[in-house]
Amino acid sequence: MSGTSEGPAPATDLDRPVVTESETVTSSRTASPPPPPSPSSPSPPSSSASSSPPPPLPPSAYRAAFAVAPLAMAVVDREGTVVSANAGLATLLGGDPDTLTGAVAADLVDLSSDARVWHAYREVLRGRRAKLRCTRRLKHPEGHTLWVRVTVAPLPADDGGVLLSVADISARRELQARLRHSRMHDPVTRLPNRTLFFERLTAALEAESYEHSGSGRIGLCYLDLDGFKAVNDTLGHHVGDRLLAAVAERLARCAQEAGRTRAGTPLVARLGGDEFALLVEDSTGTEQLADLAESVLEAIQAPFDLSGQRLSVSASIGVVERHAAGTTPTALMQAADTTLYWAKADGKARWTLFDPERNAHRVTRQALASTLRPAIERGEFALEYQPLVGMEDDRVHGVEALLRWNHPRFGTLTPNRFIGLAEEDGSIVPLGRWVLRTACRQARRWQEEHPDEPPIFVSVNVAVRQVWDSDLVADVAGTLADTGLAPQLLQLELTESAVMGSSGRPLQALKALSDMGVRIAIDDFGTGYSNLAYLSRLPVSVLKLDGSFVRGFRYEERAAALPNPADEVIVEAMVQLAHRLGLTVTAECVETSAQATRLRRIGCDTGQGWLYSRPVPPDRISELLGTPGVQSRAGNP
Repeated sequence: MSGTSEGPAPATDLDRPVVTESETVTSSRTASPPPPPSPSSPSPPSSSASSSPPPPLPPSAYRAAFAVAPLAMAVVDREGTVVSANAGLATLLGGDPDTLTGAVAADLVDLSSDARVWHAYREVLRGRRAKLRCTRRLKHPEGHTLWVRVTVAPLPADDGGVLLSVADISARRELQARLRHSRMHDPVTRLPNRTLFFERLTAALEAESYEHSGSGRIGLCYLDLDGFKAVNDTLGHHVGDRLLAAVAERLARCAQEAGRTRAGTPLVARLGGDEFALLVEDSTGTEQLADLAESVLEAIQAPFDLSGQRLSVSASIGVVERHAAGTTPTALMQAADTTLYWAKADGKARWTLFDPERNAHRVTRQALASTLRPAIERGEFALEYQPLVGMEDDRVHGVEALLRWNHPRFGTLTPNRFIGLAEEDGSIVPLGRWVLRTACRQARRWQEEHPDEPPIFVSVNVAVRQVWDSDLVADVAGTLADTGLAPQLLQLELTESAVMGSSGRPLQALKALSDMGVRIAIDDFGTGYSNLAYLSRLPVSVLKLDGSFVRGFRYEERAAALPNPADEVIVEAMVQLAHRLGLTVTAECVETSAQATRLRRIGCDTGQGWLYSRPVPPDRISELLGTPGVQSRAGNP
């Protein structure tokens, strides 16, 4: 009889004694009192009277009970040798009682292959331990596997040795295995379910699983079906279930094909809904995972024939491959889930490999989104100002207020890092109010500090959501009243895509602001709708040409690098059209004197860019006010 070690198993409900229904009923039944004795019957002996104990059973009776007992038993001496074995043990192990006598007990029931069990067994033989119970898996001579519960307990001191008893628990183990399989597998696809998947994943990431063998890496393909909900909604859940089962079969075949060329077969599991995972232990690198993902995409894209119903679906797959050391199941699944989202966002029907840099940007974005509103209350935002300079006189006519977030963790952030988040969660409304008040207050302060100079206007960017989600007209009116700034010294900038096509409330708000005297500017003009016919009906006073037009003017004074004449023609046409409509034009991203000269010749009214100054704190603007020659005095940092 050979065996394999399992080690001591913890007691379970199935290991405890079973009480039958008849025993339960009998034990709970109340006994009827005995009838009173008749006067003529002899009285029972008094309980106080001495009674002699029953005579002890002869040794032959114990030997007979030992021999015929249904429980397999053997008497083992202190050296571990079988002194006597009953027929039950011989039947269980597939031998003869006489052949068991003199055998090494540990060899019969595999007690020596597990170090902990062997040590405990030796302690019982030496009298240092009261009892040993363990579960062993044995190989029966007829070829089948036998699960047994082994108990070793000392015999009375006079007898010496220990009693070895062996109970066949194969049926119980088989039931446990069936129950576990049912609990750990998906009933629709018959694949391992989420519970079993995470059990395998956790085991694969334990150090002892990869430190001494394998590549020490792990890979995961996490996928779901594109548009599966539409199948359920239009054809019913029964068709959806058949589709999931068919997909599972194809995934299993892909895993088997991959296993033929690699050391192991990937585990395929259904995690829930239309989500599946293929776990690759001892991965050899991203190339292996990429090949697996490609084969899965190809397999799923082939049409499915479900009882005459022909369906075509695709899948999106997130692929993660990394060192197992330092990785947790949670971290791996988070990375896989994020990468699956990228695959969906990139167009579906594709696989995407996890990118740490892209993930770091996502994490940063989430961190910023979660702290945006509190940052407004904590005063972490500040404004810098970039001059808007007259092309003819080279003086500061106005400034654009540019928002900065002095983040305690990520440093100074420009608007492109957080304005989109603010628009998504609605915090752009309180943030916009703060910008408006701060910029107007600063413009009024400059006016008071330089009373002899023409006052400069301040330009503030406004998001469309501010128009929809707040009373922008009331906010502007209240701010101007509180700060004392004249309406004509406030300019509000909206992007072309936001203004063009405006109707209803946004258009009414713009007209009300224009009637109030506030200047309305279209930012980044020329990159959006460019609906020139509609432009004449909007209450707009300023066009800000997108920087891409101005950058096209950059060239060296060499014949080989002459600019494209079309650039200048387009800009000149837009400037002339704006002037005919009574609008002024500001050119953005002016960086060289050559650009400024050409824009001045074309007819641009004001310029903005690093040629004049980068965005600077308020005190630097004060130094530029009232003096010509901004190009030479800006001193860009």
